[in-house]
Amino acid sequence: MKKILLAVASLCFTGCLGTPRSVKPVNGFELNRYLGRWYEIARLDHSFERGLDHVTADYALLEDGAISVANRGYSAEQDQWREAAGKAKFVGESSVGHLKVSFFGPFYSSYVIFGLDHDDYQYAYVCGYKTSYLWLLSRTPAVDESILAQFREEAAELGFDTEQLIYVNQQ
Repeated sequence: MKKILLAVASLCFTGCLGTPRSVKPVNGFELNRYLGRWYEIARLDHSFERGLDHVTADYALLEDGAISVANRGYSAEQDQWREAAGKAKFVGESSVGHLKVSFFGPFYSSYVIFGLDHDDYQYAYVCGYKTSYLWLLSRTPAVDESILAQFREEAAELGFDTEQLIYVNQQ
């Protein structure tokens, strides 16, 4: 019975490390260029960021080769900053933009970079293991409307519900 429960648990947690069927992670990914601060421009709603504005994500390389993740956002309703610290690791090759991130001990979930400004690393399209998790990140608190339009178009083509996007207040 223990073996069956372990197998089922393993399948459930492994499922969180996949990608949506239509999404392919970027190739030619360079971690050192991705490290640093990113501003959240748009996202699909989910409980762990609900009601937050001024959301940022900071990535730094750890001595063991993992990546520290520090997410921060402001809740106007609670008049306070909320922070979450986690750790990320590559799922496969480090040249592929598919990582797994954990904020809760040994439980990881996919962090899939499926769109990226390969020239300057100024914006990134990120999703989770299913199409209900979607983010547009930028190195600056605002992006040109053409980048936003391109993000919406590409994400919609891949099956994301872009009509439900939340545009994050960074002012």
